[in-house]
Amino acid sequence: MDKIQFSGGLNIAIKIPKSKYEKTVEFYRDVLKLIVTEKSIDNPTVSRTHEVKFGQNILWLDCVDNYTHSETWLELKTPDVDEATRYLKVNGIDTCDELEQIPKENHWIMDPAGTVFIIGKDNVEYDLD
Repeated sequence: MDKIQFSGGLNIAIKIPKSKYEKTVEFYRDVLKLIVTEKSIDNPTVSRTHEVKFGQNILWLDCVDNYTHSETWLELKTPDVDEATRYLKVNGIDTCDELEQIPKENHWIMDPAGTVFIIGKDNVEYDLD
C-alpha cells in the first residue's frame, strides 16, 4: 500500500453561490477573454455549469444555489481507486461521497483544511519500483 500514486487531474471545479454566478462567468469570459461554454447538467446540487479552457486544465464554474461562499474542488487520479481509498482510510482520510452525486467508481475526499478532491482512475501506468 506504500506504493500508492496520485497525480493531479485536468478538472478544477469552483462552486459558486447563485448570487455571484453571472458576474463570475462574465469575469472569465469578458474580462479574461477565456473560452467559456455553458454545458447542460443533471445534478441535484449544481443548477448550472460552464466549462472554461484554462491552459491544459478545464475549469468548471458550478452554480450552487445553497452556498454562501465559493469553494475550489480539485481532481486526483490514481491507477487503483479502491486501493487508494483503503490507503487514505488507513491515513485518517474518509470518503465523503454524500457531497455531490458522482459515478460510483469515484470518491470524494477532503484534506484537513476542507479542500474537496474527487478521486478517479488514471489509466497511466506508473513504474513503482
